[in-house]
Amino acid sequence: MNLVTGDYSQSAVGFWIEKGELTYPVEEITIAGNLKEMLLGIEMVGNDLTFRSSVIAPTLKIHRMTVAGH
Repeated sequence: MNLVTGDYSQSAVGFWIEKGELTYPVEEITIAGNLKEMLLGIEMVGNDLTFRSSVIAPTLKIHRMTVAGH
């Protein structure tokens, strides 16, 4: 991440969500954008925080993100 501009490009894993339901896992994807815009774009925060490791996060609904992968 560029600490001056907030621009980032990061590999990610997660679940594809359709019509509010988890449909299938996704991996080997890249998300990119600007950290400030991403945080301002958070529309919903889930109540599904589960402690499985030292890195955790609940489900987030973000208005718009750039996602790439195969």
